[in-house]
Amino acid sequence: MRRFTTAFGLLTVFALTAFALTAFALTAPAMAQQEEMAMPEPQAEHRWLEQLVGDWSSEVHVYMEGQETTSQGSEHVRQIGEFWTVAENQGEFAGQPFTGVQTLGYDPEKGKYVGTWVDSVSGYLWVYEGELDASKKKLTLRTKGHCPMNPGELSNFEEVLELKGPDHKVFTSSVQGKDGKWTKGMMIEYRRK
Repeated sequence: MRRFTTAFGLLTVFALTAFALTAFALTAPAMAQQEEMAMPEPQAEHRWLEQLVGDWSSEVHVYMEGQETTSQGSEHVRQIGEFWTVAENQGEFAGQPFTGVQTLGYDPEKGKYVGTWVDSVSGYLWVYEGELDASKKKLTLRTKGHCPMNPGELSNFEEVLELKGPDHKVFTSSVQGKDGKWTKGMMIEYRRK
């Protein structure tokens, strides 16, 4: 009986060793392939976004029907890895508390900056594409969205983020009317806290 137990134990050890070697042989190529697969490196366009990171105070100017309203707010911008920024804006809209969140990154396949915007006063997801100018100071983003001047329709928007200096940036949003002309609807001046 003792010989049977010892033989059975040895057989078990051999079987487990064979199983482990087989499992290693099957997974080794996949592990090697994973090691060879390098993560993409951030490009200069991704690095450009780093200067947006931080805390900013904002002065918001809205232009509507010949009237200008002004309010104060703030923006906190953080990075997600080395490829994206997320900006959370706080302020007020029409006398009510307001939150807006923007994502911004660069898509090498499209060769364009891309982003999104959502906020607390609408159920619409704004989707952006755009590029930097030659000076690398102005990022122009284009999108379609809802405009009070054209209710029930989507309008073309052009939004420009201009870096005035390391601690000063200006955002302008313009909408294209049915006549093809562009009208500035908003301007936000940001200063680093």
